[in-house]
Amino acid sequence: MNTRTERDSMGEMSVPAEALYGASTQRAVLNFPVSGRCVPLPVIHAYGLIKWAAAHAHQELGLLPQDKAVLIEQAALEVAEGRHDAQFVIDIYQTGSGTSTNMNVNEVISNRACQIAGKPLGAKNPVHPNDHVNMGQSSNDTFPTAVHIGVAQELNRKLLPALERLQSALLKKSMEFWDVLKIGRTHLMDATPVRLGQEFKGYTRQLELAYERVHKALDAIMELPLGGTAVGTGLNGHPEMSRRAIALLAEKTGLPFCEAEDHFEAQSAKDGLVEVSGQIKTIATSLFKIANDLRWLSSGPQCAIGEISLPATQPGSSIMPGKVNPVMCESLMQVCARVMGNDTTVTWCAANGNLELNVMMPALAAALLESIELLTNATTLLSVRCVDSIVANQGRCTSFIEHSLAMVTGLNSRIGYDKAAEIAKLSAKTGTPVRQLCMERLGELGLTEAELNEALDPVRMTRPDAGLVGGGGG
Repeated sequence: MNTRTERDSMGEMSVPAEALYGASTQRAVLNFPVSGRCVPLPVIHAYGLIKWAAAHAHQELGLLPQDKAVLIEQAALEVAEGRHDAQFVIDIYQTGSGTSTNMNVNEVISNRACQIAGKPLGAKNPVHPNDHVNMGQSSNDTFPTAVHIGVAQELNRKLLPALERLQSALLKKSMEFWDVLKIGRTHLMDATPVRLGQEFKGYTRQLELAYERVHKALDAIMELPLGGTAVGTGLNGHPEMSRRAIALLAEKTGLPFCEAEDHFEAQSAKDGLVEVSGQIKTIATSLFKIANDLRWLSSGPQCAIGEISLPATQPGSSIMPGKVNPVMCESLMQVCARVMGNDTTVTWCAANGNLELNVMMPALAAALLESIELLTNATTLLSVRCVDSIVANQGRCTSFIEHSLAMVTGLNSRIGYDKAAEIAKLSAKTGTPVRQLCMERLGELGLTEAELNEALDPVRMTRPDAGLVGGGGG
């Protein structure tokens, strides 16, 4: 491999000849060959925005010459746009402050600025990675700022639309299935009738609340630590820089970022990111419940519930011909399990902030951004490859209603709980539907046929205004 020699405060290092990064990055590559997974790109792209905004603010404040500021801004925006993603090569499991990644960004922008100035890599560089690109900044305030920005953008641009898409698909199905009556189930046992549309409307509401939870998560990370530099005091930073840079970041992203009210809290604690992870875990819990319900409702299809049919997306078995499995649901459920595990990682990483600095930020960022990415992708796939094409098996739903022992609940207010229980037990023993048993005993029960049909009307049982009274319980 062709190489060139780069230098940092520790001396010379050989780096790939065409690489935009320099000696500090190469040292980190050699030090941390841990996972083969690099720092998530949303953090890198956010870093590009931070370096752009800082250079612009420093130029306005007269601290950075205009010619250098122009070069840094152009190179930094290229990083933000993802044009140099291959240059960010350091493993997630690196120095806990993210210093290696901050220097990776500084060096790439510095060397790219050198190219923009018309100089070859390795030549005397007019833009220094520390003195100019990192002016008035520290890894300790820029890395958590990049995480906040990266997470916020992923939530806003990706997860919110994915949740909205699934909410829309479920709402459409709730209206489509509104007139499909079926047996409700509690404890996985037959209960009184419900509408299939009511079940799906419940799922729709879960997605509405998930959407609200994302907005709460966004609110938790709008304060940015930028400006605290090394320990929160702002040493070596101009007091106006962070305010100006954060205003630029807010304008550029369309998100209402603001400077942290207390830089010591912002740099030493990661509570806002824990809150985000908690909201994401809650959303994953909702999605798991929905996906699992769809599996149950479609189970069988001949020998179990089978009240709905999920679209066939692939063969379900290598040995049983014709078998089709709820694979999209299973995919999402596995994602939800991963998200729940990632939440534990985020929590533990954040708990290990010591004094003025958290030293587990890269792992925290990777876990949280993975959760957002996985939920976004799996939720979208569930919408497109499953929910959109769900079909109700109305005949099966109707059949279950007529053969359910729980239908007798509609008689409680007319014949009493004990008599209703006797009929339910007889129905279970003989296999005779409740309605038929009651028709044979109208005189004994003191009911007319019309009164019986009204009491056992499944449509009436699904209305909250049906006026049913009697015993409760599950």
